[in-house]
Amino acid sequence: MTTTARTVDYTPRTNWTEVEVHNVERVAEFIHLAMNAHDYEGLRSRFGGSSYIQHSRGIPDGLDGIVDYLGSLTRRFPEYGYDVKQVYVDGDYVTFHSHATLRAKHRGNEKKGFNIIDTWRVEEGRLVEHWDAIQPLGMSMRLLVLLTGGRTAHTNGLF
Repeated sequence: MTTTARTVDYTPRTNWTEVEVHNVERVAEFIHLAMNAHDYEGLRSRFGGSSYIQHSRGIPDGLDGIVDYLGSLTRRFPEYGYDVKQVYVDGDYVTFHSHATLRAKHRGNEKKGFNIIDTWRVEEGRLVEHWDAIQPLGMSMRLLVLLTGGRTAHTNGLF
């Protein structure tokens, strides 16, 4: 499996509280391990042991649901990567606006991959809930979503 050394780059804003800075740091570490390093054992080690409510339709609840989903994705697309473009935080809620691509050569190409808005609720340093909105870019990504979408892996609802 190909891994990347890309990190999640952002600049903390001066109006963020100490708790908000810590919440963003936790989400950034989670994203680095899960989406860019593809280090699922590290993800389990750092983020296991707490409940995680999933609102993304195709991913089951819990950390194991994320690991299983991403493991399957990276087996098919080992160059999968997630480039954070913007970071927003409001208390316990952290939102990353990102560009995800399946191939390294597509990074930075706004006509390839996915435009993703992810929001996490962080409780005492633990990621406890997740929502997302995903926009496929380019025809091949739209077809992939049509072929694989529609299945709901939990009963939490979208909102």
